[in-house]
Amino acid sequence: MVRIKLNILGLAEVRWTEAGSMKLDGKTLIYSGGHTHERGVDILFDVTTAQSLGSWCPISDGVVVAKLVAKPLNLGIIQVYAPTSDSEDVEVEKFMGKQKKQKAI
Repeated sequence: MVRIKLNILGLAEVRWTEAGSMKLDGKTLIYSGGHTHERGVDILFDVTTAQSLGSWCPISDGVVVAKLVAKPLNLGIIQVYAPTSDSEDVEVEKFMGKQKKQKAI
């Protein structure tokens, strides 16, 4: 993050449980995980950008949302963990919001 001069870094598959925030070397980390050490998402903000963090909401072990207070408009950041091509079809369909339709008998 420092080397390539990023202000915000989204991370996926961090495998932390629950949700929370912490300070790391002046940076602010917010995270959202489940009950098991699977999936999990984080957003890491540098010192300057963290001062604009208005609120944040852990949605699930695959989604966290942050609101930055800015001018002229506030900014929303969404970090998502999406299933990979190696994932089961059921998991991909769940992520895409699709449900298998049962055939009528």
